[in-house]
Amino acid sequence: MRIYLYLLAGITSALIGWNIGQFFLTDFGLLKEFPEVILFPCIAISLAIGMVMNEIFISNPTRLKLNIRIAKIPLVIAILLGILSGLASGGISQILFLPQIRVPTPIVRMLGWLLIGASVGLAEGLTWQFYSLEAGDKKRFQERFLKSLIFASAASLIAAGLFELIRMGLQTMPPEFRNIEDPIGFSLLGLLLGLAFSITSSPSYIAALRAGKGFEYTGPIYEDIDPHKTVESSLYPSIQKTLKFVSKSFSNEEEVEDTRIEEGLSIQLPPTGKIKIGSAEKADICIPSLPLHSADIEIKIREAILYPNAKFYHTIAINGDRLGTRDPVPLKHNYLLAFYPKEQDNPYDEKVYRFVYYNRFLDPQA
Repeated sequence: MRIYLYLLAGITSALIGWNIGQFFLTDFGLLKEFPEVILFPCIAISLAIGMVMNEIFISNPTRLKLNIRIAKIPLVIAILLGILSGLASGGISQILFLPQIRVPTPIVRMLGWLLIGASVGLAEGLTWQFYSLEAGDKKRFQERFLKSLIFASAASLIAAGLFELIRMGLQTMPPEFRNIEDPIGFSLLGLLLGLAFSITSSPSYIAALRAGKGFEYTGPIYEDIDPHKTVESSLYPSIQKTLKFVSKSFSNEEEVEDTRIEEGLSIQLPPTGKIKIGSAEKADICIPSLPLHSADIEIKIREAILYPNAKFYHTIAINGDRLGTRDPVPLKHNYLLAFYPKEQDNPYDEKVYRFVYYNRFLDPQA
């Protein structure tokens, strides 16, 4: 669904910009001799606004009022970059079209479209920090910014090349068919830009475990007698420092010491690797009263598999059903994982630690 929304937003934004440009050129008669100076800024602004707003609403699909409130600064940046790049590409195109210079038309058009695509990539990459908590990670922000710029520029060049091929084919058709070459070309530009941003905007992390029942807050972690003496960490579910909580890993805090798992926190899992769950101190996710080694979760590209301990598979439940075998279990989005202490037999009065597995994370700020 995400990719379709990006493709639709790209095509729609490009056509809206083209129609606005035609309105200024035909109805107002502005700069008819230099159409690119009017047309390119309109398309660049429309594409920049469309891509930025599409990402905001996809990241926060249920927060309409919040989206409108946080979109103010991104929209201003998108409009300014669209104006500057559109005027630059239109002006350069008109200069290169001069008979004294005689630059081939396909090269001029590719350069103009490249500037438009680069400006949309700049707008999408720069504005991401204003509506995403994930952008607090400087490394992730730089990676996302460069990917947006490079992918958008490449998409615009590919669109320009394909448009030249389409244009050559339309030359052999009746004149009325040539009137549709511009909307076809800019629709193609919007389509490829939408495809590019659907790739660059995908989350850097693929999977997470959200803590639920069993991880409720149980009170202060300090002893009443000595406030400087903490309760033994083995009494609390916790994670190793190699793992992070989603809400904290993308914050601006330099160091987060608290590794306790609490209800509502999401544990960010690595893109690939193996996570050990149990009561052993060296377990990646340490939960007291579980077997020393309860299970492993192996995370692969776009896939995660639960490997229960062969001796304690009966202490694990998936979506409310206890495991009856030691066979690996492929995990899917929204699966409920429950872990039970190994020495509790009463099904009506038993402790349970429950996680929700996610592999299609929306923005943590959503």
